[in-house]
Amino acid sequence: MAATIAVGDVIPDGTLAYLDDDSKPQSVSIHSLAAANKVIIFGVPGAFTPTCSLKHVPGFIERAEELKGKGVDEIICISVNDPFVMNSWAKTFPENKHVKFLADGAAKYTHALGLELDLTEKGLGVRSKRFALLVEDLKVKVANVEKVGEFTVSSAEEIIKAL
Repeated sequence: MAATIAVGDVIPDGTLAYLDDDSKPQSVSIHSLAAANKVIIFGVPGAFTPTCSLKHVPGFIERAEELKGKGVDEIICISVNDPFVMNSWAKTFPENKHVKFLADGAAKYTHALGLELDLTEKGLGVRSKRFALLVEDLKVKVANVEKVGEFTVSSAEEIIKAL
């Protein structure tokens, strides 16, 4: 397992996937989104799961304008799911205007961050820990990583406190 990403670290580059407007899979480099920008990267254990769908993602959608007003250029949601699942999940949030839903299908980027969570024994495979990173020009300024099963430090509200 890679060392867990921490404050002061430069985020690794990696490729994540999404569906374009024609529902064709595309890829994007995380560095292309984060270089020379202030970004929030938050990770969730899985699309369509209760805490992710009812609390974590809605918090960033509801507070997106406030985050943008505080200088955040990009708000990125990552999950170890394929881009088709992430696209379908994103559509369940019709009010969303600013959060990008990006897929880390094989958990390669999650692993590079040192934030993978092995839930194989529960039949769920490798997932992501729940986390929120505030990154400025590729450097981690805030790294809020949850203990397994918790939702206390990775919310939009906690990131806003740090801005």
